[in-house]
Amino acid sequence: MSNKIILSKEIQMKTTWIVAADKSRARIFEVQGVQQNFREIEDFINPAGDMEQKDLLSDERGHFNGNGRAQQGSDAQPKVDAVQHETELFSRQLSDYLDKARMEHRYDKLCLIAFPKFLGLMRQNLSKEAQKLVQDEMSKDISWFNARDVEDYIKTRLH
Repeated sequence: MSNKIILSKEIQMKTTWIVAADKSRARIFEVQGVQQNFREIEDFINPAGDMEQKDLLSDERGHFNGNGRAQQGSDAQPKVDAVQHETELFSRQLSDYLDKARMEHRYDKLCLIAFPKFLGLMRQNLSKEAQKLVQDEMSKDISWFNARDVEDYIKTRLH
């Protein structure tokens, strides 16, 4: 009989973190216990996510001349543009935060709702252990919804 009581308490104490993110903002909401208490616990902003490539670079692209043969010069193109680089950094920082919180047992389940490209980056950057806690994921950008709309969206779309 006491095992059932302990199990029941464990179920009541489960904490789910819901991450709503895109390249410029990531919000973490917490749903806790049977009451399903919903609250926003973190709001990360990545100002570089909304910047243009030209705003992130201090200089123009370099121009390389030919090596003396009959070649024309060409513009040097970065392999990864600055906006993409900043987006990848933001994804890594968010994933590191989620992994640290996992190690601190701050959540039991994880739900990812993110702009499709950013969701892909999060999948790449989350630790294997954190990936095992992902209960649901959706390719949708709701990071700019107000907290009430995020809660309503989650209640109608996720199990």
